[in-house]
Amino acid sequence: MTVLHELPATELAGLIRAGSVTSVEATRHHLDRIERLDRRLGAFATVTAELALDQAHRADEVLAAAGPDGVGALHGVPVAVKDNLDVEDVPTGWGSADRGDEAVGDDNVVVRLRRAHLPILGKTHLPEFALPCYTENLVGGDTANPWAPELSPGGSSGGSAAAVSAGLAPLALGTDAGGSVRIPASCCGLIGVRPSNGTVSNGPSDPAPTALSVPGVLARTALDATALLRTIAGTMTGDLVAARPYAEPDAPLRIGLATEPMVPDLEVAGECRAAAEDLASSLAASGHEVVPVDLGKDVAVADAFRDAWSVVAASFEVDDEEALAPFTRWMRDRGRGVGGVRLHECLTMFRGVARMLDEMVFGMVDLLVTPTLATPPQRRGVFRTHADEEANFAAMTRFMPFTPMYNIAGMPAVSVPVRRAGGLPIGAMLGGPYGSEWRILREVALLEARSGGRPGLAPGWR
Repeated sequence: MTVLHELPATELAGLIRAGSVTSVEATRHHLDRIERLDRRLGAFATVTAELALDQAHRADEVLAAAGPDGVGALHGVPVAVKDNLDVEDVPTGWGSADRGDEAVGDDNVVVRLRRAHLPILGKTHLPEFALPCYTENLVGGDTANPWAPELSPGGSSGGSAAAVSAGLAPLALGTDAGGSVRIPASCCGLIGVRPSNGTVSNGPSDPAPTALSVPGVLARTALDATALLRTIAGTMTGDLVAARPYAEPDAPLRIGLATEPMVPDLEVAGECRAAAEDLASSLAASGHEVVPVDLGKDVAVADAFRDAWSVVAASFEVDDEEALAPFTRWMRDRGRGVGGVRLHECLTMFRGVARMLDEMVFGMVDLLVTPTLATPPQRRGVFRTHADEEANFAAMTRFMPFTPMYNIAGMPAVSVPVRRAGGLPIGAMLGGPYGSEWRILREVALLEARSGGRPGLAPGWR
């Protein structure tokens, strides 16, 4: 029998529609892998086996009644959900001992998962309140990277990325406020999509009023990522923005390549720079024109991101401040010191960055290639080893200087697995103007098809 966990999600969905396998069988297969293997990985905070199997039974009933042409592209395929997204009657932990109450309703993306009949396998680990770029918390979530257990899968959607990379879930949802989907995608050898603001509905549990955070998807192929993004896309009541129109450019495209971040005085590792150059070369081989782009240097933007993000940290209602992780407490203290005028200044600066990218970068090129990260995957605990939390934050900034730009601007970007260095995956990022996520994913899918390679799991997880 076909090994279900090695299949791309779209192929698994095809087997379900054809009747070769049922959703119940596919769901039980992945639940069995979680039960046997997650103790090595630590990807899941909560496993929702009963819910998943009930949903899978319903998916099979709907398929029997509607036929293969009457169901969606991912009908019956199980999925994992990051533990800061509400699933009704399931605890939402946020990676914190101060959380864990059962959700009273579904977040909008979960509503869409249910409508499309994707069984929910469980909730995946994240760092406390999704604040840092690793996946370590005080409630048992020291998640390992499937490629090397001593390394971090990145964060904050590290549990979701680890689950997909190890074949414990075909697909997963994350959230991305500064790179939190793309960072673990790069560390775990996956496709990670941060869509444009307005493409996917936020909330209602976390409406993200700073407009930094959006739900995103993690998958092993661009086709899988596209199918999941289409499943959850769409606006709902209460959204701050709606999807913006996108004018498809004529082919061939003009592709920008930038290997230096906007953060000054920062050295990018050669492996990461080479990954971006490799992705640009592949796009050039597809017939597109590649041109160099200089993003410039601006420390004020990084400072504004830090201040706005610290306000988000301070916004969580907490019963016991002393039960929080040291980094969380430090961020909350900073956030309390950011006044309304300063926050307004930061958000105004974000709109300025968006205009700069839209006019000065994407007015010159159609899409932009950069490294996803400035260094390869890091060891677990490395961002908690400095003498103070400000130094830890500075180390995180040096690790992930490219990803926040798209959150600040509200624009889409996709991390693509490009190469390996020392046996570890290294990603590069392809970004674009508002609404271009579908074009980006189409280009990545074409590259995958031309390479002829079948996406695999992390070594040792077959």
